[in-house]
Formats: sequence, C-alpha cells, structure tokens
Amino acid sequence: MIDPGLALAVGDIAREGGQLALAKFRTEVEKWEKSPNNFVCEVDLAVNDLLHHRLSALVPDAGWLSEETVDNERRLAHERIWVVDPIDGTRDYLRGREGWAVSIALVERGKPVIAVLDAPARDEHWSAIAGQGAWRGGVALKASALVTLAGARTPADALPRSDRDMVTVFKPNSIALRIAMVAAGEADLLATIRWGNEWDIAAAALIACEAGAVVSDALGKPLRFNTPRGQAFGVLATAPGIHEAAVMRLRDRAVAALGRR
Repeated sequence: MIDPGLALAVGDIAREGGQLALAKFRTEVEKWEKSPNNFVCEVDLAVNDLLHHRLSALVPDAGWLSEETVDNERRLAHERIWVVDPIDGTRDYLRGREGWAVSIALVERGKPVIAVLDAPARDEHWSAIAGQGAWRGGVALKASALVTLAGARTPADALPRSDRDMVTVFKPNSIALRIAMVAAGEADLLATIRWGNEWDIAAAALIACEAGAVVSDALGKPLRFNTPRGQAFGVLATAPGIHEAAVMRLRDRAVAALGRR
C-alpha cells in the first residue's frame, strides 16, 4: 500500500517546480536545440535540478530517469525510480501557450505507483496513487463510457482519412496532458505510433489507468518502465470500451512502423 503522505509530498514538490517554471513563463529565456527541432530552455534545467534535489531527498533509495539528465544504466539496479519530465510540452512553454506540465512518476518494479502532473498555467494539478484512484484537484477522474470508435474524441491537429469517423479536440503540446484528457473523459483516445520516452508518459499512464482508462503500447501490450532503452513503442490510452477496437485499427500501421510484417 502506497503511503498517501508520500504522494502528497510529491505533489508539493511538483507544485514547487511548476511555480518555478511559471515565474519565467512568457518571458525571454535562453533556449537551444538538443537535436533538430527538439528544443530545451534554461527553465527545463532549473526545474530538473530542483526536482532532482527534492525527490532524491524524499526517497533516497530511488533511481533517476529524466529528460534533462544524462541517462545512467545504474538506474536499472533500483527497484524504485523517479521518472521525470521537468517541463513536458516545452514547445508550448516557449510559445507562451498553456499546454505544458511538470510530470513526475515514482515507479516500483516497472510500474508507476505515484503520479503527479502540475500544469500551473492552466491552474490544474493531477495526481494518482496505484489502487487508490486519480484526481484533478479534489475531483475524482473517470474515463468516458464510449463503446464505438465512431465519434471518439482525440486530441490531434488533423486525422488520417481512415480515422475520420473520429473527432478532433484541442491538443496541448504535452502528451502527458493529452493522456490526462482521456482520464478526465474529455477525450476518448490518444495514440502515438513511434518510439517515445518513458518520462513523457509514466505519470499520465497511471493517472489514466486509475481513472478507468486502458493504457498500452501501440500494439496493445502492457507498458513497463525503467527499461534499458528508457522508451516504449507508442502509447494508446483509451476509454475502456474502445481499446480493443483501437488496437485492431492501428495494428497494421504499428507493425509497419516497427518495420516488420
């Protein structure tokens, strides 16, 4: 059983990181490209340093995996590990848009057990404890009851022709917030079909699951965290009644993306 007091402490640390980022939001900050079209800014690093210090003091035996820290294989020896994105949605942050969040998950033996998303520009604080539910603020979250792909709401800019029986809704840059929309019943489906980093999805995956959504990789397989690669092949978060149909629809595309038939 996870101690609710520990989860509350993680939430306080996430809020502290969120306020640090918010103080610099919509100001001139130093930024650069880590790789083509993949930006980071000085605030990402400042929040990362704060979170690393606070969370490591909170659970000294936990390992560390973060977008803004050079990875080290020693984390694989830890049963518990922090999986962190200091600012998920840096692109929105740099553009002065509100679709970004501080993302923190505590993972035990490959599974998230505590999750927090703090989105101060949206005045939102999301949290979950394994086996104990998920909340936005003080409101318990529940995924939608949709049972057909037709009409499914998905946060996307546009849809392929084959998916136009679904409906686009607002898409924040933060993938964690898009998954959280499924948890809140504000979207019915979120899908990616590419390799992605664990820090982008670990916290939001637990929030969605605790709200009754189903979360898997792009092929419908369970997600595991603190893997040697630190990545998962896609993420599929859906209302429970449409997950199987979504896996079937995406399967050929996912297999093709992996380069096998």
